Amino acid sequence: MSDEEHHFESKADAGASKTFPQQAGTIRKNGYIVIKGRACKVVEVSTSKTGKHGHAKCHFVAIDIFNAKKLEDIVPSSHNCDVPHVNRTDYQLIDISEDGFISLLTDNGSTKDDLRLPTDETLLAQIKDGFAEGKDLVVTVMSAMGEEQICALKDVGPK
Repeated sequence: MSDEEHHFESKADAGASKTFPQQAGTIRKNGYIVIKGRACKVVEVSTSKTGKHGHAKCHFVAIDIFNAKKLEDIVPSSHNCDVPHVNRTDYQLIDISEDGFISLLTDNGSTKDDLRLPTDETLLAQIKDGFAEGKDLVVTVMSAMGEEQICALKDVGPK
């Protein structure tokens, strides 16, 4: 039929979705939800009863896990909401560069150099002070929907 070759651009991702659907009525406090395209942690859920016209509704109040902004959404409880795949990974801190990037050691021995220092002032001060004192630090990186950010710090002891 056709002798022409088809070329597909690869996007370097294994086709895994950044989110998965979950019924709004089953999402609870401390769960995760996508509101306005942002991965959020649910801090409050209230459900209204079914009215004269239609569905029970779930009112979600959630905080963006990366920039701590408060977002709200109201969804019929029988509808599906997007829930982000949230991963936490521990890395050992190797170096802090002058331009605000941080160098981390992964489990397989390679380095990860594409992460910025956190914007949270207390965590930033703890990382810088601990690194200056020569402590062996392990940072916890939270990743969801293609974004990554340092969210916690553990002191393993002196080097």
